[in-house]
Amino acid sequence: MSTTLTDRRITEGPELPVQKRRRRPTLGRMLLPIGVVVGLILVWQLACSVFNIPTYIIPSPVEVWQSLSENWAMLMQNTWPTLIESVLGFALGNLVAILLAVLFVHWKLAERALMPVAVFIRTIPIVAVAPVLVIMFGQGYTPKILIAALISFFPTLVNMVKGLESVDKQSLELLRVLSASRNEVLWKVRMFASLPYLFASLKIAAGNSVIGAIVAEWIGSQEGLGYLIIQATYNFNTPLLYATMTVASIMAVLFFGLIGLIERLVVTWEADVKA
Repeated sequence: MSTTLTDRRITEGPELPVQKRRRRPTLGRMLLPIGVVVGLILVWQLACSVFNIPTYIIPSPVEVWQSLSENWAMLMQNTWPTLIESVLGFALGNLVAILLAVLFVHWKLAERALMPVAVFIRTIPIVAVAPVLVIMFGQGYTPKILIAALISFFPTLVNMVKGLESVDKQSLELLRVLSASRNEVLWKVRMFASLPYLFASLKIAAGNSVIGAIVAEWIGSQEGLGYLIIQATYNFNTPLLYATMTVASIMAVLFFGLIGLIERLVVTWEADVKA
């Protein structure tokens, strides 16, 4: 029996590892989080009714829904500026992070010189940077886009560097034997290996960019969801405050879902990547 298996292995060659395909999301997996959200909303409504919580402290889901309906036009009008700032900041921050990651992988001196600077910038609170940028660039789109870019930049830089360096050494040796150029190694091997790491960081940056835009609008703005949050807080309009936060959360979730959808279309294999 063992002799037959050995002969068969010698004849057919060693078994090659098979790449795992991503599992498609089933209806049950999609309904589970929806059910949890619905359950939390019901608990929220029940708690407000049983304990008679005042509206100015915590409004009930029904009151938040009424505020959403009554202020829908105003909410949508202020959603567009925040969306523009988030998307442009997301694109700018991640583009710079990817370009720097490629530079760091090919030029280690640049990594040793600039990575500490990137870490230092990351440690500065956004609420401290925002006023400086508003003073420098005014209350237009520019400071909001820059802040959204700053808050999206660092996770992508770190993950992209790790992804570009995660290439199998045997693959690199093979390309060197074949006299492949740096550009060929980058586009044919390194970029391919870095995609799971890149999308893991992009999903983090998707939510961060929305947060960055809203925080920037707190400092100086006459429009946007951040501006609405400040106005609702000052006027003790708690239902509008919760309605605005709901719209911002939905926007961030949709942004996250869009990145996840693109990932499923591009990265069709499973990878062990920790964000």
